[in-house]
Amino acid sequence: MKDSLHGERFARLKVPDVFPRLLRVPSEEKAESYETLGLVDVRFTRFVWLEQVVAANLDLLFPGLEVVAAYPFRVTRDADFDIQEDEASDLLSTVEESVGMRHFGSAVRLEIDDQVPDSVRRILVENLGLQPYQVYAVNAPIGLANLMELTSIDRSELKDQPFLAGLPTPLNTGEPVFSVIRRRNILLYHPYSSFGPVVDFVREAARDPDVLAIKQTLYRVGPNSPIVDALMEARENGKQVAALVELKARFDEENNISWARALERAGVHVVYGLVGLKTHAKVCLVVRREGEGIVRYVHMGTGNYNPVTGRVYADIGYFTSDPEIGADVSDLFNALTGYSRKKEYRRLLVSPENMRQLILQRIDQEIKHHRRDGNRHLAFKMNALTDKPCIQALYRASQAGVKVDLQVRGMCCLRPGMPGVSENIRVTSVVGRFLEHARIYYFRNGGQEEILLGSADLMPRNLDRRVEILFPVQDERLREVIRRDILLVHLKDNVKARQLLAEGTYEGMRPKPGEPLLDSQQWMLEHRGSWNSGD
Repeated sequence: MKDSLHGERFARLKVPDVFPRLLRVPSEEKAESYETLGLVDVRFTRFVWLEQVVAANLDLLFPGLEVVAAYPFRVTRDADFDIQEDEASDLLSTVEESVGMRHFGSAVRLEIDDQVPDSVRRILVENLGLQPYQVYAVNAPIGLANLMELTSIDRSELKDQPFLAGLPTPLNTGEPVFSVIRRRNILLYHPYSSFGPVVDFVREAARDPDVLAIKQTLYRVGPNSPIVDALMEARENGKQVAALVELKARFDEENNISWARALERAGVHVVYGLVGLKTHAKVCLVVRREGEGIVRYVHMGTGNYNPVTGRVYADIGYFTSDPEIGADVSDLFNALTGYSRKKEYRRLLVSPENMRQLILQRIDQEIKHHRRDGNRHLAFKMNALTDKPCIQALYRASQAGVKVDLQVRGMCCLRPGMPGVSENIRVTSVVGRFLEHARIYYFRNGGQEEILLGSADLMPRNLDRRVEILFPVQDERLREVIRRDILLVHLKDNVKARQLLAEGTYEGMRPKPGEPLLDSQQWMLEHRGSWNSGD
């Protein structure tokens, strides 16, 4: 700006978030007041960026000054915070205070329009305390995440075809859920399977007079959680209820703080996990009085207890009343809520205790089987692969001749296809309509196939700094269903999949001559319920 009294001036203007980032543009026939301009009227489907509206009206903000130019920029701040848990007298209050300070974190990135002159760039860099490499000039609107606002437009032709999530037949007969689970294990694959049975499981436990206790981990439950409502109802009904609320779930701290306080007011025993560790395991335990004893019912999964993400995240859930699994989960909650120093479990792989060690043992066992009999196979599906010992073990497996199929949606530090190192390893990534979030670990295991499901990726943070679980699928029928109808279908995707090359780049998968197109997520939609075909 130019000021006749003070010369050139530089002003920073924060664009408010009280309005949508994309404002609806009215037709020319509309009146001039804001309410009738159509800026929030759903009938209009032409939009303008909020910052463009602000820039076009700067003369109203700075009367008497000449506005020479205006440029949008966006600052990213360090949103992480370090808490000395052993020194915090009240972890809940400490996390709450840290969240409130998040907007004052150090600047770590500056995004600017590529038309910004060097003089303006220098002012921003100096005042934000940044280095030149932290500046990103783009020839596009800044902050494209706000384009999600467009999903509210009522334009069905621009959206995915809606579908009705499946429901396993045994859970759709009106029979009590505990009777069903006592008789057989139940597999859910969200969002192709409804998330409703998970909510019903906790809700029925809250109302069942024979249920004695409910224990559950809560990592990202979201707002308006029916799961949390059920836990509070259970406490009102006289059940013993314990909830491990992970206050340090990044960017969900505010939600979790609110739920923790609500649960405490309801009389629920709320704990915040172990010092120095995040609790990322997804597990719910229901203890029920039956006959002369008690039976433990367990839900475990790869995803959060969140019905909203349950509609867009591809995750596996598993119900069982297996006594050994139930005993393991009881021991796990004793460790999380008390002073147990449990190290060994009957069925579960638990980090940071033994998960990496047991995964490595299974990979090495596959190598031994291959050297003895040949035709061995490892197939892992996960979100990220960054753990060095696990990567080295997979290289050893490849060098021994074991076929290794990896589907890693996100970061992968393993390089496939390198001669003499990883030529027997294939890595793909599927990015489609739903977020691939399930963790599946398959071992051919000398013909005694083993499948592990759970919350953990093969990353140092998961294996060393988080409480995670992987659990074996011992039901032979469901193990075959997971291998055949879920894991192998995703591995054969040649529409949405990308293959990682040895040099670290990805290329789109193409069907081989005569091979049909296979979009694995679309296949799941068309065949949803096949994993319960024996019901």
